[in-house]
Parts: sequence; structure tokens; C-alpha cells
Amino acid sequence: MYQMSQKELVINKVAQDKIDFNLGIQLLLEDPEYDFKELFTTLINCIFNAIPEKTHYNTETYQNALNTIPLKPTYTPIVLLKRFPTRIAFYKLAALPENENIKTITSLLWIFKVTDTERRSRECKNGCGHFWHEME
Repeated sequence: MYQMSQKELVINKVAQDKIDFNLGIQLLLEDPEYDFKELFTTLINCIFNAIPEKTHYNTETYQNALNTIPLKPTYTPIVLLKRFPTRIAFYKLAALPENENIKTITSLLWIFKVTDTERRSRECKNGCGHFWHEME
């Protein structure tokens, strides 16, 4: 069986409300092995897996996640996420300067939290076999 990394455990525990969102961000950003590109890629993959509509990734749940990110809506990552289709926005987020990294990670973790919560309440409520939904 696949063994989740520490960052994947934190990400999934945040999504499942087993760790407070702000504590989760802090744990991810203060990890001694923190690597923005690696964490960014992990979060993008989590989001793509959690969104049910794989054609355009633009569901009502995804839009709700964008509109509830706990940051100012004028921050660059949020503007990009709202203005561009999902894949293009993610590409643009990856190219932002380093001073946008915390806002980007915060936005992506929130999007995953919201989309995975919806997925668990709809697709996985009677058991799904996703090992990351079964963790303690």
C-alpha cells in the first residue's frame, strides 16, 4: 500500500477537519523539508483528484471554494484562479514570484479542503476505499 508523505498526511487531515486549517498551513510552510514546487504539485494533484468534473474542473463546488478562500479577493493568486480556466490558472500560479508562495499554498489548500469535503459527502459517504479517507 502507498505510504503517504508527512505533507500529504497534513493536507488530508486539514481537508477532513482533523487539523485546523491555519495550523495545517503553518505545519506545511514550516516543514524543514518545505519545497514550494513539490508542495504546489502535490496540492494541484489533490485538487484534480477531488473535483468530479474532469473535463473542465469548473464545478459549483470549485467555484464555492474560490469564493471562500480565507484571503483578500484582490490577492494575485485568487484573481488568477477566478479569472482563468483552472489549468491555465494553475500554470500561472506556478510562475508567480516567490513572495506569492504563501498565498498560493493557502489558496490551493483551501480549494482542496472544500472540494474534498464535498467529494466525501457525496461520493464517499458510504465508504469509498480511498485509503486517505480512512486514516486516523
